[in-house]
Amino acid sequence: MTGAGESLVNNPGRRRASGPGALGLVLGHPFDTVKLLGFFKGMSFPIVSIAVVNSVLFGVYSNALLALTATSHQERRAQPPSYTHVFIAGCTGGFLQAYCLAPFDLIKVRLQNQTEPRAQPGSPPPRYRGPVHCAASIFQAEGPRGLFRGAWALTLRDTPTLGIYFVTYEWLCHQSTPDGQNPSSATVLVAGGFAGITSWVTATPLDVIKSRMQMAGLEQRAYRGLLDCVVSSVRQEGLGVFFRGLTINSARAFPVNAVTFLSYEYLLHSWG
Repeated sequence: MTGAGESLVNNPGRRRASGPGALGLVLGHPFDTVKLLGFFKGMSFPIVSIAVVNSVLFGVYSNALLALTATSHQERRAQPPSYTHVFIAGCTGGFLQAYCLAPFDLIKVRLQNQTEPRAQPGSPPPRYRGPVHCAASIFQAEGPRGLFRGAWALTLRDTPTLGIYFVTYEWLCHQSTPDGQNPSSATVLVAGGFAGITSWVTATPLDVIKSRMQMAGLEQRAYRGLLDCVVSSVRQEGLGVFFRGLTINSARAFPVNAVTFLSYEYLLHSWG
């Protein structure tokens, strides 16, 4: 975790939080896209945006934990915070991250779902030529609110999910590490991987709803809100729709989050 007892200026680990996030994103992006369409479609944009999103998440988490416990990263290894504090800090980070992530996530989903062929002669051009054109098109067709389509579902997904995410990671590290010591690389990999899987088990139902609301404008399909999207989805496809993509999400989550936490811990100790 990020050193909560240090300022942003004196904590290079926090300033470099985007590093592990980007590494994890590169590893997991093909899995993320397989559950939609294409393979590496739209990858360059989330690599750039992950720097902002990851900085918000880990920065808010660390500062929230500092406010709750008044202990630095190294002190937390000797005196672990309560899981209630970890959960609250994680939820706070998830809540604020969601609003930074919403436009980026919408653009990523729209780009990944482009089905127009690119290489066949005479085929129509893709709807979006890139992330900037995608954002401009959404703004023109749907207004400023269009860029935040699905934001409430994203917020409801990420707020508890990130709390569970950090609690799972800290609990597994604590269970496998002698008191006062830093977790080994193997422990960090396993804890980070299972933290990712656990959080996605919670997140997948709302991830399905989020993606449907984000694609609604493109498909000329209007939902009156999050609840209407839930009810319509259940009526048309049953409760099983909320677990669509769980297998691929879990397969993606383990390596992505294992690498993310290992990279983060390495950067934290190297630059701290």
